[in-house]
Amino acid sequence: METEQILDTHLQEPQKRRRALLPLWIKVFTWIFLIFGAVVPIALVLGILGINFNLSLFGLETTQVFSIIGIIIVLLFAIKGITAWGLWTEKDWAITIGQTDAIISIIICVVGTFIDTSGGFKLTVRLELIPLIPYLIKLNKIKKLW
Repeated sequence: METEQILDTHLQEPQKRRRALLPLWIKVFTWIFLIFGAVVPIALVLGILGINFNLSLFGLETTQVFSIIGIIIVLLFAIKGITAWGLWTEKDWAITIGQTDAIISIIICVVGTFIDTSGGFKLTVRLELIPLIPYLIKLNKIKKLW
């Protein structure tokens, strides 16, 4: 009887990986943001040491890590890195964090379309919206299966 139970558990259909629900383009962006997320601590250390470098995301640009825009950019990269790690490691919370990340990113892109970080008004079409909107739609579709 015990042998039958062991065989039944091993002969059952293998579970599909959650990662298989993600299309290739999301997997590519996942790896890109895993790398950027790993760079966040390095950026913070360089900022503490007073070394300035270019930071840019969704139309936000700065050369100082510890400015308001710099902190926002670093936090965005950190959130994207955490989201990427959660998606790649198939965590239960990954889709929810991904949806939150996508919504925040879309809002920043839309605001960045009209406001210049130097304080003026501009009208720039943010191409980042092209992958962000399908990303949010895809996450909404796979949430129940995740």
